[in-house]
Amino acid sequence: MNDKELHAKVHSVSYNLMEATGIVTPVDVLMKIGILSKSDYENWRNGKVPYLEKVCKINLSKLQKINREIQAFAKKNDLKPSWTFYKQWGKNKKVNKDKAIQLRFSQNGIESIEREYATHYISPKKVDEAKMRCLLKKVNKETLIEN
Repeated sequence: MNDKELHAKVHSVSYNLMEATGIVTPVDVLMKIGILSKSDYENWRNGKVPYLEKVCKINLSKLQKINREIQAFAKKNDLKPSWTFYKQWGKNKKVNKDKAIQLRFSQNGIESIEREYATHYISPKKVDEAKMRCLLKKVNKETLIEN
């Protein structure tokens, strides 16, 4: 996949995610474009893979370009960045049950790279629409109760 195709795929997938959910995440984009399988993602979330990049079916240079394209898409569409803590799924008996195990995205664990993967981009418009739907449901429910 050349850079032009990569750009088009990332922006198309990001747009579809934004419209469907209001949230664009690097992990979702990687899965939607076929670079990360659902089973590899689940293995990583369950702690069976030491870092996410290990199971991505593309080189590190392309992964970096994908993250940059996601950031460009988010900026162009006024999406709000929100860092997200990715914790390991399941229970680990060796660790205090109240302490979550933070997952790694990259082999070297450089904070800036980890932050790129862990940042979700949120559509304020979609958040406002969701709030409005909740408000309308509440008003409708109250109206039904009064009648």
